[in-house]
Amino acid sequence: MKNILTTLFDQQTLTREEAREAMFRLGQGGVNPSETAAFLTVYRMRPITVPELSGFRDALLDLCRDPELGTNEVLDIVGTGGDGKDTLNISTLACFVAAGAGYKVAKHGNFGVSSVCGSSNILAHFGYDFEASSDTLRRQLDEANICFLHAAAFHPAMRHAGPVRRELGVRTFFNILGPLVNPARPAAQLAGVFSLELLRLYNYLFQQTSTRYAVVHALDGYDELSLTGTAKVVSARGEQVVTAATLGMPTYTATDLAGGQTVAESAAMFLNVLDNEGTAAQRDVVTANAALAMQCADPTLSLPDALAVARESLVSGAARGAFRKLLKV
Repeated sequence: MKNILTTLFDQQTLTREEAREAMFRLGQGGVNPSETAAFLTVYRMRPITVPELSGFRDALLDLCRDPELGTNEVLDIVGTGGDGKDTLNISTLACFVAAGAGYKVAKHGNFGVSSVCGSSNILAHFGYDFEASSDTLRRQLDEANICFLHAAAFHPAMRHAGPVRRELGVRTFFNILGPLVNPARPAAQLAGVFSLELLRLYNYLFQQTSTRYAVVHALDGYDELSLTGTAKVVSARGEQVVTAATLGMPTYTATDLAGGQTVAESAAMFLNVLDNEGTAAQRDVVTANAALAMQCADPTLSLPDALAVARESLVSGAARGAFRKLLKV
């Protein structure tokens, strides 16, 4: 690790293999706290490069617990967090909409960092078992079209950096790795990011993979398609600008998308949306993100058709049905 740190202190960047080696050692507990702090601090002082991010991702995927789903033809809808917007659980709700529409979803998530209630907070509130066996995960995928992969349960390697991250108390590159290290290695993914710089970085990284992807950033700061203003979406098909008007929807405000003040409030809001009893803003933003994700899973699907399929999943109760089946399994 000292050689890696010397390279970084000399203001050089790491190759993909060097980055993988450094993260692999850290993930196996072979790096002491001082070295870990120094390593993390470097990336607060300068941007991470694509080869470095790719190497870190490689190592964490090598070290993670394999969910053994029997397929990687699954979809994930996930955001980096860190946008400070504290919205309702848009990406998690969109996952159930996609599952209700018949798409296989392996949702990767964690407890909230920049919000009161992350996807893991919601699932824990409803009694989901984060330690579910691979057999159970496969049954969930078969019967509900969705399973949930709690990051901490599948990435034991991250625990070695945890104490240092907490003591530093600042955002590190671990905060941007989450959407990239789904242990199911999904073939299709919609990733939301909190900055334009990260949008470009994710795009470069995904271009090196076979993932059918889209990366979205709302220019007013959201890590999802918020319908509050202009958003940029990049994918293998190129870059596009999306607004609420593009989707035939009204433009909404931050207040319209606000989440609950507690996990219980957020959970009640979550159920309201699945019951198709949420506000127009809540229904529209969930529908929009689900539609964008379904286009990743099925690139032949037009945006109007994807929106129609997503709406039907919500209105018909299919999305709520997927949620109920998941908890039952």
